[in-house]
Amino acid sequence: MMDERPMPKLSNYRWVILTIVALLDLTSNYIQFQISALAIQIMPMLHISTAQFQSLVMAPMLIAVFLSIPAGTLADKFGAKKIVSIGLIISVIGAFGRLIAHNFITMMLMLLLFGVYMALLNANTLKIFGMWFKQDTNIAMGIFFASASVGIILSRITSPRFPSVQSAYMFSSILLLVLAICWLFFMKDMPTGKKLPPEAVKQDHTESSMEFFKAAARSKKTWIVAISVGVGMGASEAFSSIMPPAFAARGLSSVQGNTIAAIATIGSLCGSLFGPAIIGKARKAKPLMILVTLLAGMLIATTWFIPLGLPLIISLVLGGLFGAMTGPLMQAMPITFPEIGPKYAGSAGGLIGTVSLLFSYCIPVIISLVAGRNYMLTFIIQGIVLMLTAIFIAILPDANDARRHK
Repeated sequence: MMDERPMPKLSNYRWVILTIVALLDLTSNYIQFQISALAIQIMPMLHISTAQFQSLVMAPMLIAVFLSIPAGTLADKFGAKKIVSIGLIISVIGAFGRLIAHNFITMMLMLLLFGVYMALLNANTLKIFGMWFKQDTNIAMGIFFASASVGIILSRITSPRFPSVQSAYMFSSILLLVLAICWLFFMKDMPTGKKLPPEAVKQDHTESSMEFFKAAARSKKTWIVAISVGVGMGASEAFSSIMPPAFAARGLSSVQGNTIAAIATIGSLCGSLFGPAIIGKARKAKPLMILVTLLAGMLIATTWFIPLGLPLIISLVLGGLFGAMTGPLMQAMPITFPEIGPKYAGSAGGLIGTVSLLFSYCIPVIISLVAGRNYMLTFIIQGIVLMLTAIFIAILPDANDARRHK
């Protein structure tokens, strides 16, 4: 039987770090989904088409495709605080810039600027939480994932209640500014008195950023995690985006469809928040992770056949719950790999971010090309795609073994 090492004592300041990071993630999703929540006012205001509108919604994610890898490698060399701080300054300018954006081009530019800190922060959450939460990284990652769902829900509920689009923009921009100041004053790269192991830092001053990335890219297990997360994200993005029109095709109004979609997000929130802790208590994580993934895929695949009303709501909430339980565990796993560890965690996070975002763009497009407007077939394919991630989970090391024994 393998001996388990005593768990290291964690700094209480880690909760300050987690609070700031989670609030920044909540705010990023709040601002991004304001575009969707205020669509009725924004589209005529900017004189844009539906395609242009969709481009604006995805703009903050688009910039992350190009920045995730540089963000991770630079943070490995200079520290996450410095890199994300630069991004926050740029993003605050972009957020306030929405107030003076009166056409598609200027709004796209401002949203691309706003998305900079999202890309830099998301690429480095593994590094930040790995430093501060050690064996509890899974739990911190789960709270981080849940904060995104909270931001989406709050944006859909509150944004339409502002007296004008400008006042909605102003509120969220000021919120981001306040959190940026909190980051600058209270964020620390690692606990006071703590240092990376000597073997992890002996070449810090001689290795280039590209060498950091190459070290992460040589890890086959990191690539498997990246592809698995990407496939899961792609299936989830496709499902989330198709729900309102699919429900409309079944006779629900736009308000009813969006309300049900928002309710479904509660399941994802709970899955992200409680999933890592629940799975962490199991002797082996892998069987439970495979089970909940398969259940989530089956619930998505049968969505078209479930009666409207309470049965559909229950199915969507359970699907979101099961589908979100494994994401934080997968995202946190690379820091336990011997070839990654804390030193290359930023580069690994950047690699995962880039691959997962590319998949989240491509998979919905491919599914729509195959299924067209056949929503029944669309849901079935989405469910099958999500279930495919169980294969990757089976290939990777058991998440609980890695956390307890590395």
